[in-house]
Amino acid sequence: MTATQVPSPTIQVQGLQKSYKKVKALRGVDFDIARGSIFALLGSNGAGKTTVVNILSTLLKADAGTASVNGFDVATQAANVRESISLTGQFAAVDEILSGRENLVLVARLRHLKDPGRIADDLLERFGLTDAAARKVSAYSGGMRRRLDIAMSLIGNPPVILLDEPTTGLDPQARIEVWQAVEELAEHGTTVLLTTQNLGEAERLADRIAILHDGRIIVNGTLAELKQLLPPAKVEYVEKQPTLEDIFLAVVGDHGKGGAAGNDRGPAPTREEQR
Repeated sequence: MTATQVPSPTIQVQGLQKSYKKVKALRGVDFDIARGSIFALLGSNGAGKTTVVNILSTLLKADAGTASVNGFDVATQAANVRESISLTGQFAAVDEILSGRENLVLVARLRHLKDPGRIADDLLERFGLTDAAARKVSAYSGGMRRRLDIAMSLIGNPPVILLDEPTTGLDPQARIEVWQAVEELAEHGTTVLLTTQNLGEAERLADRIAILHDGRIIVNGTLAELKQLLPPAKVEYVEKQPTLEDIFLAVVGDHGKGGAAGNDRGPAPTREEQR
């Protein structure tokens, strides 16, 4: 690639519209997602986030507008799009009767991949679940189930993963586990579309953040760009009090590990701080 060439976005959305009878869920949504980045689609309940995800994953047809994933049009090349993505919904889609390793091996076999055992072991190690590999998923914590769910989504190495509110219902410790797993995805070059209502989640994880409100994108940019939309902050010196989440994590400490490796590492720096 020459210095003048710019890689095309992995996901492109232009003028997307969708209505459910008289309710307009999407009113002309536009955004691009760069390859290997984390893009947060932030909005409250009913803003249209899941509708966007369902259209991009070919589960729903748009009324108007266009969308492409990994270079394939979601309307006319749906099979190619499905081969390029993995979708993780708001609830972990794991089999509780099976062990963590058996879940991964099963999915690898269903996708006709060679050496499913090695694939499972690699993902268990990557997501800190090796020690719990033989344990039934029914005994996993919420964070462990979510990490297993994301690991299952990566079988076959899809270039794009769609995460629809992946930390819904999780406690603070489990939420941090999932955040670490999502950061791992980007580090390995996966393009991530993350929908969330959690402001802290978007702030920590995303390279770019778009706020979806009433079916429209009202702002779209990096965290630094969004901060510039507000007047300069007034500097005041005050004593910083710990948040309830700070207190919870400090008190729980090692007691909250739940048998999963890496739970006691505490919050990692944001992606901007890492830069």
